[in-house]
Formats: sequence, C-alpha cells, structure tokens
Amino acid sequence: MSYESDLLKPYVPPGFEAFWRDNTAEAMAAPLDFEFSEQNSFNPEGHSVREFDFRGIDGATRFGWVALPHGIEKAPGMIWLAPYSRWSMLPNEYGTRKGMASISFNFHGESAFHREEYTPARGYMAEGIESKESWIFRRMYQDSVIVGRILGALDGVDSDRIFTAGMSQGGGLAIWMGAWVDYVKAVVADEPFLAGVPWILDAKYFRYPLKEMTDLAFSSPEMEKVVRATLSYFDTINQSAFCEKPTRVTLGLKDPSVRPPQVHAVYETLPGKKAIEEIDWGHDWHPRMIEGAEEFLRDVAGLIE
Repeated sequence: MSYESDLLKPYVPPGFEAFWRDNTAEAMAAPLDFEFSEQNSFNPEGHSVREFDFRGIDGATRFGWVALPHGIEKAPGMIWLAPYSRWSMLPNEYGTRKGMASISFNFHGESAFHREEYTPARGYMAEGIESKESWIFRRMYQDSVIVGRILGALDGVDSDRIFTAGMSQGGGLAIWMGAWVDYVKAVVADEPFLAGVPWILDAKYFRYPLKEMTDLAFSSPEMEKVVRATLSYFDTINQSAFCEKPTRVTLGLKDPSVRPPQVHAVYETLPGKKAIEEIDWGHDWHPRMIEGAEEFLRDVAGLIE
C-alpha cells in the first residue's frame, strides 16, 4: 500500500477535540502528589538521577526517575515515553541527553528501572478497548501529562522548554501530548505507532503486540465496530492533525511494525514546523534518533543552543 491510500488520511470522529481537551484538563487539574528518593543503580556522566513515585490519574502509585544535568541552572526538559511493554525506560544514552533534564516512568506500576521481555500473556493492547473512556491508553496519556507537570515544577528545569520524546508507543504518545498539552513546546517521535488504524486493520496480517487487539476485534462483526470506534479517537494520524508544535518524526525503512507509509502519513498531516528522516533500519533504537533530535531541537524548535 502507498501513502495515497484513503485509509492513511485523517478521519476525525465526532467529539474528538472535546474528548481530548477534557482528558487533558482533568490531568492538568489532578493534584501533584510525588516524592523523590535516592538511587545507586545509574550514574550517567553529567547527570544526577533520582527515583520518584507519584499518584496517577486513577489514584494508583507509579514509579519513575528524573535526571538533572550538572552545572545548568535552567535546563530544557525531555519527557521520555516508553515503547510498548511493561518495562521502564532507562537513564542511558537515549534517556539522558547532554545539557538536558529528562523524566520517565513506568506506565504499569512497575519499578523505575524495571526490565521485562515482552510476551503476549503480559500484553495490554486490548485492555478496556470497549470504549474510548476505558481503553488503557487514555489513562497512560493522562499519567504522562501529570509526569510532565512534575518535570516542569522542578528546580533546574526550564518549564518553557519542555518537549516529549519516544519511540513506537512512546512516539505516538509524544505526538498526542504535542497536540493537546500547552506546556509541550516540541515533539520528537521516532517510528510513532497506531497511525492509520483503518489501513492497519485492512492489512489482514498482524503480529504481536497488535495481534492482541486484532484477535479481539475480529472475534465478531459487532466487536470490530466497537474497536474501530474506540481507536478512531487515538489514531496518531488523527492526533497529528491537531499537533501544531514543531515535530520531528523518523521512520525505519526496514521496520515491520510501523511501516514507512504510516509515518509519512503522520508527517504529511502535521500542520506546523516539521521534519522527517528515513533511516535504513528496523523497529529499534538508532544513533540518528539522538543526533537528529538535537539538530531539530536547536535549528527548528529553538529549544536548545
């Protein structure tokens, strides 16, 4: 399939904008209840790392970490969002960037540095998918908004220079936040997921973790309608239509999970300043995701010097 497919264009459902503005307002109004603690597991060069726990939008406790750069009074801040899994992103060469503060958390209540290989039995793609209000990604988005507020409230962080970043699931969420959250000033979305749901479902060939959802969706004609309706409110192409912040996207030319036409569709839909880079790579991290992001944040978004 090519980008020209009608299935890779925005199809914003009724009430879409109101739904996301309400979700965002709820997360922005939630009480900030968090506490920091010391850790000895990670000591990246040029940064100090602490763990924290916070109260999520549903009242449950979740865990994360924050990295602050040495010797910078007010640093730009990165909200570092995890790809699909129950693991935690780490304060490594991707999670910490020279001269920048960063924050990340585990979406599922696991520890700040939790590691876990993906298995379908531990998947969550279909959790609550019966409605847009109950699908798990609504809660994950709102928790991300809360964590970004925590970052902006910290001494040593410039709340006017906060950006979102992530790969796959994290890249999609980064765009969602760029669409609706005022404190987000730029977006770095590597291989962003869930773009063009009608195109995805029309493919009729699925791999995990997407298969967790499609097994349920195609269990009956009625359930397929339900799933399609829910996903229309989260489709990253629809979200991109509202993301006016400077946004950089990357795609992997060999990516079997997020295909190049999907990322091109996201890019074409973005209304503001934007950049796209094609990498001869699969669905995985690549050094150009660091180097290119720095170039974009400096030369296009103006968030760093």
